Amino acid sequence: MLIPCLLSLFLFLCCQCSLTIFYVFLVHRNKSKIIDAGALELLIDFLKSQSPNLREYATAALLTLSASPDKKTIVSASGAIPLLVEMLRKGCRQAKVDALLALYNLSTCPENLTTILSSQAMEPLINLLKICKKTSRTAEKCSALVESLMGFEEGRRTITELEGGVLTLVEVLEDGSIQAREHALGALLTMCESDRCKYRELILKEGAIPGLLELTVQGSPKSQAKAHRLLNLLRDAPSERVEREGANDLENIVSNIVSQMDMEERCDKARKILAEMVQLSMEQSLRHMQQRALVCTPKELPRFSEVHLK
Repeated sequence: MLIPCLLSLFLFLCCQCSLTIFYVFLVHRNKSKIIDAGALELLIDFLKSQSPNLREYATAALLTLSASPDKKTIVSASGAIPLLVEMLRKGCRQAKVDALLALYNLSTCPENLTTILSSQAMEPLINLLKICKKTSRTAEKCSALVESLMGFEEGRRTITELEGGVLTLVEVLEDGSIQAREHALGALLTMCESDRCKYRELILKEGAIPGLLELTVQGSPKSQAKAHRLLNLLRDAPSERVEREGANDLENIVSNIVSQMDMEERCDKARKILAEMVQLSMEQSLRHMQQRALVCTPKELPRFSEVHLK
């Protein structure tokens, strides 16, 4: 009876200690002093513990620490990245989000990306992206980290091996926030540019065309250019002309892509793409009319008497 009581007391004190470290880390000037006192090693030990509460508090503390540019190298050198990936895989919902944000902060140091990838982060990232709201901050950071990992062959290979991996990116491309859609687009474009023959059919199969068409009109200038480049790569025979001609060649791109699909898939995709293109065409026409109206000066407008005489 005494031993369980002592263990419970020990865990309680550890949790309080971890929570205290978290609050102390909130003040930037305290971070160096706390690290020098050995708090980082203590947090790593907490992340390895069997207590969910300890791991969650330690993850929150590391998130706060990882936000400091001058502490990222220290955190990654402590061996925190594999443990954060493990929290991303097995933690509660809030712990997963905290682990994701900490990994995102650490990923801004390019040398940390290989460690994140080798810790097998892609699967828990895609799993979190599947269940979170596509317009959420979580989806933005998750898709941003996935985009960064697409710069590695191992990352591209892993996402194609995961069930629904590429499809999840396509869903973000269609339904995500502006930032999330841009990251999903960047991830798909990186895949196709790295090996068009290998990834083109897979991206087409998951239905990326409607989302890409929408971004050619509604995205930022950077996103529009990327969407055109990816659409061109998805053609049977890519053309350098597309980037110069822009939206005027969209119909040819889409027709070429649809012609490469089998008949059943072609009919289904064609209906969806046609509806998207009609909507986009209407939006483009309306936007063009609005721009014409804005630049039209009073001198260019006909006088009432002239209109009346006509």
